[in-house]
Amino acid sequence: MSVELANESGAALDEQALADLARFVLDRLRIHPLAELSLLLVDVETMAQLHQRWMDEPGPTDVMAFPMDELRPPRDDEADEAAPGLLGDVVLCPSVAEAQALAAGHSTQAELDLLTTHGILHLLGYDHADPEGHAQMFALQDSLVVAWREHRQG
Repeated sequence: MSVELANESGAALDEQALADLARFVLDRLRIHPLAELSLLLVDVETMAQLHQRWMDEPGPTDVMAFPMDELRPPRDDEADEAAPGLLGDVVLCPSVAEAQALAAGHSTQAELDLLTTHGILHLLGYDHADPEGHAQMFALQDSLVVAWREHRQG
């Protein structure tokens, strides 16, 4: 997996861990090993601008996903992996993640792990607009994050 990470946020964080998590998630979802993903970490002002421009909503948000080639994970009954291609961009705002982590009672890194996984799932076509999609997406997100933590500890 090609994971490009650019930290334009000014926040000091474990960039390698985020890139490794992204590769882990894509591998678990059987995305082609030649697929490309971009992770961009931005400051609050930049995220607010992106949020306004693309979602027409004021203020910063935690994560945004910009899919490119509409890649999807293969179905369980498909033997082959998905096709290679440009998955897209996941944009994260560490400052927003830090505030959410404090409210949730866990580390900023744990919040960024959740948000990175969440953004990747959006790139792959998962959505939480309706109750069924919400349940499916968040169950998968939670299982991937748990598997990632077990992988890191093992």
